[in-house]
Amino acid sequence: MENNYPKAYKEVIEVLKYVPDESVNKIPKEMIEMFNEKMDKSYNFSIDITRNFEEQELLEETKAIFANIYRDYWATPEEKEEILKKEAIEWQKIEEEKRLKYNSNIFEKKEHIKMKENSIIKDKNNEVQIQVKKETFFQKIIKFFQKIFKVN
Repeated sequence: MENNYPKAYKEVIEVLKYVPDESVNKIPKEMIEMFNEKMDKSYNFSIDITRNFEEQELLEETKAIFANIYRDYWATPEEKEEILKKEAIEWQKIEEEKRLKYNSNIFEKKEHIKMKENSIIKDKNNEVQIQVKKETFFQKIIKFFQKIFKVN
């Protein structure tokens, strides 16, 4: 997997040259310094001023950086809140898809088995108490022989 972030930093710096100073000044100086330090200085990139921003051929990483800059520094509070809500919904969808895909209920079977071994009792306050039934030595011997002879 190729690390395109040094190239993306170069693209960000080039695009920011065409952004009004008022907007650039909203971005923390440390972030811009980091872009300058970590950018790929040998990467040749230039903005085509005849095209809109959306039409520029930018790396996906560059677009992601600008999305974060917009959300964190340029958006109004209402826009920021809306963006954060949409991001939260997207993360929930992704996590749900992962959960369904990888079936993260690996402990479900063990819990089911434990529930069979234990009985659940509700007391007068509707609190659930688990009562563990321990097998006697004699019951264990019987189960052992039942398994050997496959008797249920």
